[in-house]
Amino acid sequence: MPLATLDRSPPPFFKQGPSAFTRLTFFSALAVLLMVADARWKMTQPLRAAVATVLHPVQQALLAPSRAWDTTAHYFAGLDEARAMQARAERQITAQAERVMRVDDLLRENARLRALLELHPRLDVPSTSAEILYATQDPYTRKVVIDRGGAHSVGLGSPVIDPAGVIGQVTRVYPLTSEVTLVTDQDAAVPVVNVRTEQRGVAYGLPQSRGMELRFMAGNADVQVGDRLETSGLDGVYPPGLPVAQVARIHRRADSAVARIVLTPLANPESSRHVLLLQTTGHGLEGVVQGKVPGAPAAAVDPTSGASAASVAAASAAAAAARAHARVAGHAASHPASAAQAVAPSSAQSAGRGAASSAASHVASSVAPAVKPGGRP
Repeated sequence: MPLATLDRSPPPFFKQGPSAFTRLTFFSALAVLLMVADARWKMTQPLRAAVATVLHPVQQALLAPSRAWDTTAHYFAGLDEARAMQARAERQITAQAERVMRVDDLLRENARLRALLELHPRLDVPSTSAEILYATQDPYTRKVVIDRGGAHSVGLGSPVIDPAGVIGQVTRVYPLTSEVTLVTDQDAAVPVVNVRTEQRGVAYGLPQSRGMELRFMAGNADVQVGDRLETSGLDGVYPPGLPVAQVARIHRRADSAVARIVLTPLANPESSRHVLLLQTTGHGLEGVVQGKVPGAPAAAVDPTSGASAASVAAASAAAAAARAHARVAGHAASHPASAAQAVAPSSAQSAGRGAASSAASHVASSVAPAVKPGGRP
């Protein structure tokens, strides 16, 4: 048979169609096209949603054993934890039973002693609960907004606390909400007292580190790391005895008469949801803002705009006096000899300070009536 008449095509069983490389190239290009189309135009989203809906019962059936095991384990773990908490609570109640029984006797004894010493009784501070809604978006301040305002009898200057301690102070009141300036704000100042030494001072906010700083303290002041600071109550805004902060670091330098004392606030607004608003003791920021300072005329102030210019001037004068007093105290501590020589001039300086105070009162009384609504002259 001639070779030209032979059929050289493979049998049907061995026919492979396009080559393997051709198919690889085609399906690779198709896959890339589908991925691009799905990423840009969401072409396969309906198909993916339909497949997920169909497979959802299957997924739930496969997860049922695992969920049952986790639920059982959590149940028994929670039961053991509840029993442990109950045991701890019973031990605490037993340990505090004696103290609880002695409370009435101590209160009566305290009342008798205060009456004997002719001291005013401690007042119960009215309070109102509130909830933190959100924090303000100003990066240069540390403030939060609560869900209580003028309609709920919230006053300007009301202290705000949580179970751990002082959070801040109401500085702006709206009809239904209020703005609270935290103790870590750069403009916040809280009069405090050291629980261990009964030494008073003023704690200021450090917004950069979300901490506080005890300023104008002499370099040789008796302050130790771990000391607990509470409100002194001398400003008439914060009731005495509220926890504020704890001493974290102390920096003493030989070339400075003032020590730098860094504090850690005991309250954490980031983790607090519900807070308590306290009313001031009657002669704090409320009286200053509303023009109730004795001897000074009333200034027109918008309740939603904060303190007037006169109150700002008074606060600045008080801060300047505190700084001057701290400098004098530090100089006297570091130069005992010069302190003895300054006894005579100090009386003259005291008289000068009295005259300066009278002049400041006169200036404040003349400036206050010129303040327009909104707190701006």
